[in-house]
Amino acid sequence: MSTIVIVGSSVGGVRTAQALRANGHVGQIVLIGEESELPYDKPPLSKALLSGAADTKSIRLLTHDAAEAIDVTLLLGHRAVGVDVATRAVQFENHEPITYDKLVVATGASARPSPWGARLGVHVVRTLQDSQQLRADLLKGGPLVVVGAGFIGAEIASTARLLGLEVTVVDPQPVPMSRVFNTEIGKWFVDLHHRHGTKVILGVGVEGIDGERGQLQVRLTDGRILDAATVVVGIGAKPNDEWLEASGLLIDNGLVCDQYCRAIDDSNVFAVGDVARWFHRGNGVDMRAEHWTNAVDQAQCVAHNITRPDDLHAYEPIAYVWSDQYDWKIQVAGRTGEDLGHVIVGDPHTDEKFAALYTDDGQRLAGAATVNWPRALVECRRALNATTDVSVADMHSRLSSAVPVARN
Repeated sequence: MSTIVIVGSSVGGVRTAQALRANGHVGQIVLIGEESELPYDKPPLSKALLSGAADTKSIRLLTHDAAEAIDVTLLLGHRAVGVDVATRAVQFENHEPITYDKLVVATGASARPSPWGARLGVHVVRTLQDSQQLRADLLKGGPLVVVGAGFIGAEIASTARLLGLEVTVVDPQPVPMSRVFNTEIGKWFVDLHHRHGTKVILGVGVEGIDGERGQLQVRLTDGRILDAATVVVGIGAKPNDEWLEASGLLIDNGLVCDQYCRAIDDSNVFAVGDVARWFHRGNGVDMRAEHWTNAVDQAQCVAHNITRPDDLHAYEPIAYVWSDQYDWKIQVAGRTGEDLGHVIVGDPHTDEKFAALYTDDGQRLAGAATVNWPRALVECRRALNATTDVSVADMHSRLSSAVPVARN
């Protein structure tokens, strides 16, 4: 019987182990995590866990009993430092090497560290400990400065406002979430922050951070100085692939894989989640996605391809991501962004629910972003997954028939 070793115990690794059993793998499965914590879900770290609405037990992905129930060996607190593909062995910092027949790399990504130095009161949020330490500081009160207006930064700003803090968001880009949305939709989020009392400073960078927790100063490139008790740096993430650098596997912004999520130079090695850079056959490009749903869907594909090597499935997902900010549930599917045309359904200034529909050719639906409109998102995802193209005009007509409810 073959042994499958999964390095990484976040959602991608856990779901791969579960899917392998569901797909009929009867050999050994070893799931290894660097953190000593039981596997946990990460979306709540900037939202429900940070606010106190959830506790650590409620975000667990796997317990020792649950692992035992599906015959998965769970090893926690062991950091992988290398892999010898010739002998098929993973090396660890504080554990003897573990050999494998198939290896699944699921080590995720890490928050980009503050380029302005590490000091008390300056946080990034990527792990359970990060979230707990930030919450402890937020509960001490005082103004918060969030550097970075992407999803993580906006979610933390929203949570901090819920806790009653004075919040300022700073980003060198002219609009929030510019990687995901075009300028017009990005401006919706500026208005959202303002409506909830968050100050937003855009088009201005950070030159430095001085002081320590409770008495921090954030120096901006335009000369302004922001006083802060706490600072959060949310400037993106980088794949945890450095431990593979001496392996001979191709590393380039993640572990480079083929369309089946196999390392291009070793068919015994697979990758899932934030660390995987795979060839998306439908889009014709190598890509890496840092979304929860991508890790879950990719885990299913990898489990299938390991257990059914004669029936390989190419991984061609329709991207999907969501974010909870203030009173908005934002859901995004497919391709969106500045280089695509778009039409709006509803009015973000007067309606409770609205959407932006994106097209890459003026006709075909390529993606959608919805706010507080789950049914519209379901319709758009169904259209994006259809075997025949659906036009933006047709989707606009369908959604317009469900007239958004106006605010009083």
